[in-house]
Amino acid sequence: MSSMWVTLQRAACGAGLNQRRDFFSWLTQWFSKAPAKAVVAQKTPIKVELVAGTLYRWCVCGRSKKQPFCDGSHFFQRTGLVPLKFKAQETRTAVLCTCKATQRPPYCDGTHKSERVQKAEVGSPL
Repeated sequence: MSSMWVTLQRAACGAGLNQRRDFFSWLTQWFSKAPAKAVVAQKTPIKVELVAGTLYRWCVCGRSKKQPFCDGSHFFQRTGLVPLKFKAQETRTAVLCTCKATQRPPYCDGTHKSERVQKAEVGSPL
């Protein structure tokens, strides 16, 4: 009886290792080690009304269909990028970046006017 128990334990441990390997190989497929580059969503910023105390998720990857905010496209397209979460400190109109090249994310800093951004195709990385 004890030798059968040992055999069952070894089989279970081996199965556990295989399951763990399968899980990690699945994770590796979904989450690449090197994040994708952000793509130009639009070549002009978007004015939005921010409400004080509200938490927003600004699209970093440029693939969202709800620009300038995240719709989860980064996850389903396996970009390795995550949205930038920010809380509005006051209710106001803000100009948010959609070229994804700003140095002041999520706010527009005028980078979209540069030749580099203007020559880029919408949907392509810079």
